[in-house]
Amino acid sequence: MSGFQINLNPLKEPLGFIKVLEWIASIFAFATCGGFKGQTEIQVNCPPAITENKTVTATFGYPFRLNEASFQPPPGVNICDVNWKDYVLIGDYSSSAQFYVTFAVFVFLYCIAALLLYVGYTSLYLDSRKLPMIDFVVTLVATFLWLVSTSAWAKALTDIKIATGHNIIDELPPCKKKAVLCYFGSVTSMGSLNVSVMEFRYVAQTGVQWHDLGTLQPPPPGFK
Repeated sequence: MSGFQINLNPLKEPLGFIKVLEWIASIFAFATCGGFKGQTEIQVNCPPAITENKTVTATFGYPFRLNEASFQPPPGVNICDVNWKDYVLIGDYSSSAQFYVTFAVFVFLYCIAALLLYVGYTSLYLDSRKLPMIDFVVTLVATFLWLVSTSAWAKALTDIKIATGHNIIDELPPCKKKAVLCYFGSVTSMGSLNVSVMEFRYVAQTGVQWHDLGTLQPPPPGFK
């Protein structure tokens, strides 16, 4: 068995370069989704008792169990004689979010192991018939599950945007009372979550295509 010897040439080839991109994409994916915190705000008044709009806020984040995110009025303020803490957002998207983040962590660890093999045991990898095939099969399976988890999370993200957007006014029981006037205020931007989904999916698709070329064809001279 060949000893560990650093050789950076594989990183210049598609096989190694795409693995680096997958590693970076996985970090961005679980960091943005797992660390996300947001809030949605509504403005409430109930004339003539309260003519000035008061802000009621619901804070949510990973793992996106929205049905546990209760509305909170300003401290010490009674808004329209409603106990806002009894009301929550609608939906539980924790399964999709946790699957997405967990698999991103798996891809992160797998990429580290694969890069260690490419860079530290280049000769062993090239001289073996089994290692490239095992690497390819694992990459193929991982890419399929990667796309499944990304698709599930993309659907959940769309539903989260709906559940925390303008529709909450129609779903809150207090806002259906004639004496209570509710207006949608704002919701935290989810742009970083959109980017992580698109990047994760694109890198996964590109990775398996380049891995197919880099593994099953004879390696270029520069790889050795």
